[in-house]
Amino acid sequence: MVKRILISGAGVAGPALAWALTDCGADVTVVERAPRLRNGGQAVDFRGAVHREVLERLGLWQPIHDRRTRAADLVLLDRRGQDAVCLPSVMMSGDLEIVRGDLVRLLYERTARTACYRFGEHITAIDRGRVTFSNGVTERFDLIVGADGLHSGVRGLAFGHESKFLQHHGYRLAAFSHRNVAALNGRSVLYTEPGRSFLLSSDRAVLIFAGAPLGCDRTRATDARQMIRYAYRNTGWKTQTVLAALDDAEEVYVDHIATVAIERYAVGRVVLLGDAAWGGTLGGQGTPLAIVGAYVLAGELMNASDPTAAVARYEAVMRPYATRCQRGAKRVGSFFAPRTSFGLACRNLFYRAMTSHLLARQFEKMVKASATAFELPVYDNGSVTSDVIEE
Repeated sequence: MVKRILISGAGVAGPALAWALTDCGADVTVVERAPRLRNGGQAVDFRGAVHREVLERLGLWQPIHDRRTRAADLVLLDRRGQDAVCLPSVMMSGDLEIVRGDLVRLLYERTARTACYRFGEHITAIDRGRVTFSNGVTERFDLIVGADGLHSGVRGLAFGHESKFLQHHGYRLAAFSHRNVAALNGRSVLYTEPGRSFLLSSDRAVLIFAGAPLGCDRTRATDARQMIRYAYRNTGWKTQTVLAALDDAEEVYVDHIATVAIERYAVGRVVLLGDAAWGGTLGGQGTPLAIVGAYVLAGELMNASDPTAAVARYEAVMRPYATRCQRGAKRVGSFFAPRTSFGLACRNLFYRAMTSHLLARQFEKMVKASATAFELPVYDNGSVTSDVIEE
């Protein structure tokens, strides 16, 4: 068993791995570029037996259930802003939904005493097990885990620039919080015109629109606001009301919709986990997949004396599952914002048929198919299980 493990990223994947490694006896350090935990964010969901089983084995199902949001149906609007199709909550919210920031804090609270968290730092160099941090300190670790997201810094240092691995799928995404600007009263609605749309709930707007990959605009808030306004100029319904809320938004998240395609998850003493390894910006079940990956990586590490063999088995188990889940991220842009009026009409007709009484059960199976097409391994030694957790 490796003795010193460095995890880059205090989002979901990193703390989930720290939690799954609780009883392994290793010295676990989590380094996070941000100065503090990132609260808020979109709601994330878990669906199907595999997701429930991994949460139960990690003792997380009940605490997440206690913090769950109220799942809502999603109403697709027509060009006049009238209801066109109602998609059941199982499609957008799964079986269990929680705000991402609440999940991050839950995982942090469970690992704060057993792992060392270092905020406001990041890795600047990796030379085998030797790691240099942004404060100039150099330390040695047996294993470095890149759990730092789609634009992983660890992946960039160990594998090469992200342009080698990110596959752009023709759409951009923006998200920000607001104060119920459209008076939705708990509803979630999706308004779409060819090539651009926005998903609106009572407290958050998610905008999906056709566009090329982003450069520096992804992290510059002023440019992001200008880009969004330009992309949604002359868009109907309540678009201008939504865009007016941009001025009051504390944080605007922008990115392009992309997935990671990488030949291997590990090189030397570095292994990738979560979105850094297989991620998609939206629609790829990134959060539950990260927790499944953390469970598998921890289980393999705790059941092997050779970390190289453990990491190889982790990849062999996770890659087929992650690849299937990525298909959703590749299609998500065209679901939210078909590029033509014909494509938009076809989308609405298809989902109107699939949500009919005749096909509703088949539709539910379809939306859970990629999540459930996996057999969760059982690890005998040291894995955290629900019977050792006390609330």
